[in-house]
Amino acid sequence: MTDQTRSTISLLVNDVTHRLSVDNRRTLLDVLRDDLGVTGPKKGCDHGQCGACTVLRDGRRVVSCLVLAVAADAAAITTVEGLAVEGRLQPIQEAFVRLDGFQCGFCTPGQLCSAVGMLAEHAAGWPSAVTVDDSPDGAPELDEAEVRERMSGNLCRCGAYPSIVRAVIETAARQGVAG
Repeated sequence: MTDQTRSTISLLVNDVTHRLSVDNRRTLLDVLRDDLGVTGPKKGCDHGQCGACTVLRDGRRVVSCLVLAVAADAAAITTVEGLAVEGRLQPIQEAFVRLDGFQCGFCTPGQLCSAVGMLAEHAAGWPSAVTVDDSPDGAPELDEAEVRERMSGNLCRCGAYPSIVRAVIETAARQGVAG
């Protein structure tokens, strides 16, 4: 590669700053996995349709297979490896384990990152396509339909959806953000 097709970027991945030179055409997913050894995000479809590569970029969920690494320059990226704080699982991670929100585990990292992001979106009062009441005076009710819609970008080949939905709703209720 020539200097014209490469850029030097800085990524804050799971609270560790990385400065690296990348081909301008490489995805964030490939840089995370191949260059940084962060293997939580999975390459499932490589087309942004399955959600296995979901990470948080500056707190917002993104499918990392569709984000160019150069477009993430200076961003804070959180993968499933960065969700636990000082070795302690987040409530959503505990709920996934307790309620069996995974089977083979392939989609679990993306599901967890997506759940963290969607719970933050819900807490901020952002409506979804199925939100019944979109009044600005609070978060919409977080029922099964709402969770399923908000998590619809994350596919599970094993069919752990009922347990994933229960884990999200239970976590929201424990955090006081359920509708």
